Amino acid sequence: MKYKSVIVTRRGGPEVLQVVDNDLRPPTPGEARVRILATPVCGPDVQARYGQTPIAPKLPFVPGYAVVGNVDAVGQDVRNATAGDRVAALTVSGGYAEYIYLAADQLIPVPGSLDPAETATLILNYIVAYQTLHRAAKVQAGNRVLIIGASGGVGTALLQLGQLADLTMYGIASAGKHPILAEYGAIPIDYHTQDFVEVIQQAEPDGLDAVFDGMVWGYLDRGFSLLRRGGTWVQYGNPLSFSGLLCLLGKLVLLNLLPDGRSLKLYGTTTSKFGRDRYLEDWGILFQLLEERKIQPIIMETFPLLEAAKANELLESGQVTGNVVLLASELL
Repeated sequence: MKYKSVIVTRRGGPEVLQVVDNDLRPPTPGEARVRILATPVCGPDVQARYGQTPIAPKLPFVPGYAVVGNVDAVGQDVRNATAGDRVAALTVSGGYAEYIYLAADQLIPVPGSLDPAETATLILNYIVAYQTLHRAAKVQAGNRVLIIGASGGVGTALLQLGQLADLTMYGIASAGKHPILAEYGAIPIDYHTQDFVEVIQQAEPDGLDAVFDGMVWGYLDRGFSLLRRGGTWVQYGNPLSFSGLLCLLGKLVLLNLLPDGRSLKLYGTTTSKFGRDRYLEDWGILFQLLEERKIQPIIMETFPLLEAAKANELLESGQVTGNVVLLASELL
């Protein structure tokens, strides 16, 4: 029996994505075979395809940073899942496929009542937003924060979670995307026509409590001074290269040595020190918020799972607000 996946055959644009056949094998001991229902198309997928990451994956590879699906079969010694269970996983790669094989300790239990497409956005984008807000910056009600890249998948998650946390929010995005920022109570800043430093200095002369930056370059050097004493800048974006990572680590050391009480924190799902128990706790909170409709992920468009090239082309167009999700055929 065969199944299909989408592979990156060489570095480049969406055109390098190809659909291939694979043999469907039984799961090995300690492993679960999961039939994928939904996987988000996200920035790290695109960056990995171009090789714009400190440690680029070897070619060929299957992109797909997160998945939601049903357990199809389990190998020996798997005690935490059985066939038919709804699960998710933060995979880093492998999500653009009809099936994926996962170690049992990668599985995240998911309530069966949740929509797979919406749930898929929680596994990466919302966990990044939740943990940067509540574990890295430790925001409190009334804090004043800036969200850089406020209209994307993580940005809109920050807007929704920030509104729930009763934050005063400023968001940087192009003018056409300002209505979504205003919907969640954020004050929009147009990076094409406004200088964000001048806007914040005038609006918040005492400084910001936190800044959430997924863009990496172009904001930190000019914007760090916008923090009040004791404020936190959380950098969660990919530095795009090994030299970029070294540069960012240098800034981390330098800025945290300054005697002004401001701090720079780097966040990454693969380098986080929070531990699996805290991840499971935070995903549990997000699942509950989704179930209660306190958060409602913005999904701009969905595509059939094997039409990943079209979905990647849309994401790279810069026209996306929120999320793009690949779905199994029965969900379309």
